Amino acid sequence: MARDSISSLPEGQRPQAADSEKQFASILPEGGRLPLEPTLSTVSHHDMPDLTNMVTGDNDEIYNRFSERRKNIITVVLSFCSFLAPISSTTVLSAVPEVASTFQCDGSIINLSNAMYMLFMGLSPCFYGPFGNIYGRKWVSLACAVMFFAFSIGTALAPNLASFFVFRILTAFQGTSFLVIGSSVIGDIYKPTERGTALGWFMSGTLIGPALGPFIGGIIVTFRSWRDIFWVQTALAGAAVFLVLFVQPETIHYRRSDELKGLSNSKKARSMWQWLNPFRVIRLYRYPNLLTVAIASSSLVWNMYSLLTPIRYVLNPRFGLTSPLQSGLFYIAPGCGYLVGTFFGGRWADHIVKKYIKIRGERVAEDRLRSCLVFLGVVVPACMIVYGWSVEKRVGGVALPVIMMFLQGVAQLFCFPSLNAYCLDVMQSRSAEVVSGNYMLRYMFAAAGSAVCLPAIRKIGVGWFSTISAVFLVLAAAATYITTLYGKQWRDAIDAKKAAKKEGENRV
Repeated sequence: MARDSISSLPEGQRPQAADSEKQFASILPEGGRLPLEPTLSTVSHHDMPDLTNMVTGDNDEIYNRFSERRKNIITVVLSFCSFLAPISSTTVLSAVPEVASTFQCDGSIINLSNAMYMLFMGLSPCFYGPFGNIYGRKWVSLACAVMFFAFSIGTALAPNLASFFVFRILTAFQGTSFLVIGSSVIGDIYKPTERGTALGWFMSGTLIGPALGPFIGGIIVTFRSWRDIFWVQTALAGAAVFLVLFVQPETIHYRRSDELKGLSNSKKARSMWQWLNPFRVIRLYRYPNLLTVAIASSSLVWNMYSLLTPIRYVLNPRFGLTSPLQSGLFYIAPGCGYLVGTFFGGRWADHIVKKYIKIRGERVAEDRLRSCLVFLGVVVPACMIVYGWSVEKRVGGVALPVIMMFLQGVAQLFCFPSLNAYCLDVMQSRSAEVVSGNYMLRYMFAAAGSAVCLPAIRKIGVGWFSTISAVFLVLAAAATYITTLYGKQWRDAIDAKKAAKKEGENRV
């Protein structure tokens, strides 16, 4: 028993091996037991640093239900599903003139359909995040995959512009569920100190999709009808249905639907409204740290879509290109950047978390944000400015804008895993709702970027528009840095106010 007591002491307080037993024997009271007393601490046992077991901040057993191999398979499935909605948002970009010709409208109208697509991608997280908490991840994902499949068929067969808009919107509303629920699944199966790496692989689908979509669309529309783009999308959606049904397990730790058992119908309805009320997600933005991180994510998505959307209208005239396939080749550069960033961005985020755990002796969620600051505030803005003005001033040939698109793609994968993992870490009991709110705001900005980029570039030029995007990124990085300093204080202050208000209500 004495040896057990000795081994329980921190390593720095243990006696040297040669004399340990003699020294402790001399100080032990009669009976051979150390007089152990409980000690109050502001640090919970699972947040204390240990040289042999890296702090996770959570009960490890929760995250050991699946083997590493099974976790990797789940992450691959999630990444594939997350690829669907974003790729659908950009595959049509290479075919905008052809779609506009079919429906006898201007190309800006088809770009508007893309903006509407992302607007509804932004609205749906308010519903699917709470649904995933209530009924579990698997069956909500499966229902959305089936509907994404069906509405993709509708888009491919759309007889007129109105039906094209409607089916695109309905497809978008289902597609974001993969992003929200996928992030929640990563939070279910990976420890906080491992989530950045897993999210890096998961996010690769959400970013490579938009970048490679126009390239794939360019190949298709060069040799086939634009409708075949959506038949390919339908085939991919069918594969997602199969994978979710047979490969993705249920990972949620606790279904809220269990709380409904034994309640009357009126109480069930009241509880469901409370859980599914979309304003519940929006109200999370009373936490300033969640708002600043959502704005940082939004600045990156604004940058991405305002870069990708006008490529055919900007670069084709600049370099004298004539076919959709030629302009589609430019999308390979950011796509390769996202792929390269996948291997390093998430690992870098996890490395910074572990570094600050050793420094502090505890895990503070805001420390993860430090991993993205240089990339968000310096690298991506610099790439955007060089890209925009090189195109505007016709310098650097093809190579310079291609290199800039590649580098900003790499840099974005050093930002997104950090920002997304923070959403999972900072409020774990409501992580799905935090992620939902983050995706809601970022796709609102994506919709705005898609809608205004082409008219703005025609008005002020690609150089000044890229400069505006760069300034947005720098301001977002500054807000994120302030969050790393004061985010925990903000959270504690809001929680204290909520607790005081609840206590006052209970007294009444």
